[in-house]
Amino acid sequence: MATKSTFERRRDRVRRSLKKVAGGRPRLSVNRSSKNIYAQIIDDVSGRTLAAASTLEKDLRSSLKTGADKDAATTIGKLIGERASKAGIKDVVFDRGGYIFHGRVKALAEAARESGLNF
Repeated sequence: MATKSTFERRRDRVRRSLKKVAGGRPRLSVNRSSKNIYAQIIDDVSGRTLAAASTLEKDLRSSLKTGADKDAATTIGKLIGERASKAGIKDVVFDRGGYIFHGRVKALAEAARESGLNF
């Protein structure tokens, strides 16, 4: 049996603690790769994605220099906040996954909070 990496252990620990404090709120999940960043608002009770945004969207690809910098993360944070408010979502639980709350993940969270999401 293979052991889990540090990233996987951290991700599981974060998710476990989020389940305890969620209180029925949807989860704002962040995924980042070396070239892009993605954000989803997920309702874990029904297993549905309520809103999503990523740097792979056609209208964003032309306006962004790259999908892997803080500017792109800020843009995605604002966009996911707008889409959440359009869907009637105000309160979420922020799921950073296995990523440390720094850099692109932090920029996305701050932009989402400024655009009206509470977490």
